[in-house]
Amino acid sequence: MSELRPSLQESRNGGVFESSESRISAANGPTAISVFGLVKRFGDNLALDGVALDVPTGQVLGLLGPNGAGKTTLIRILLGLTRPTSGHAQLLGKPAGDRAVRPRVGYMPQDLAVYTDLSVQENVELFGRLQGIHGEQLRARGKEVLHLVQLSQRRHDIVSELSGGMRRRVSLASALVADPDLLLLDEPTVGVDPELRSEFWEFFHRLTARRKTVVLTTHYLDEANRADNIAFLYSGRVLATGTPAEVKSRTGTENLEDAFLRVVRARKGEGV
Repeated sequence: MSELRPSLQESRNGGVFESSESRISAANGPTAISVFGLVKRFGDNLALDGVALDVPTGQVLGLLGPNGAGKTTLIRILLGLTRPTSGHAQLLGKPAGDRAVRPRVGYMPQDLAVYTDLSVQENVELFGRLQGIHGEQLRARGKEVLHLVQLSQRRHDIVSELSGGMRRRVSLASALVADPDLLLLDEPTVGVDPELRSEFWEFFHRLTARRKTVVLTTHYLDEANRADNIAFLYSGRVLATGTPAEVKSRTGTENLEDAFLRVVRARKGEGV
């Protein structure tokens, strides 16, 4: 795939390690997320700098980048929690933040977003009712998601009594209970042991087999190899997109950590 790799000089001049052949694209199907020219400023801080991204329906997209890269800001704009300075974003065919699309989107924030004075099951059922699920459907979904996050035996425990990793599992279960068409997950596997992390990924791909779409941020570059597509964010810009294999091929590297370092150094004009 050497024809897909731009020259390092082009990258130093502002290009990214992507191509029209390998950009994340919905040309062959519907688009779950479409972002164009997205800019967000917080005072003098430029958090997002012209982000453009299409996410096809039925795929897992991994957003990769260090703290401060713009990952959480992008997700908050997609949810309508933060307004962009300029640019456009659409979810499931509607403008970001549109009330009509909210019931179809599940969100797990990076910070804890459950009620610590309620039990595990009470949290899951509360978030299910807020999304319009009741009765037997709510009981069945609650049982399913608590089994997924391995908290069935702790369902009656008060969340404040759980470890930090278990609390994150409650947050993920609450995001999943309504069976949303689109999941936006901010660092869902932080504090989760490797075995359970692997089960999460298997579940994410079961969701995409049902035409659900998953967008997640992660610091674990190795696990991002399991995503259908990835996007490297750095200083508010998308530096590379494509499948993990494509990105490694275009950067001439064997793993995503080296690929990320290569595109960052190319962006800075350093030797690579």
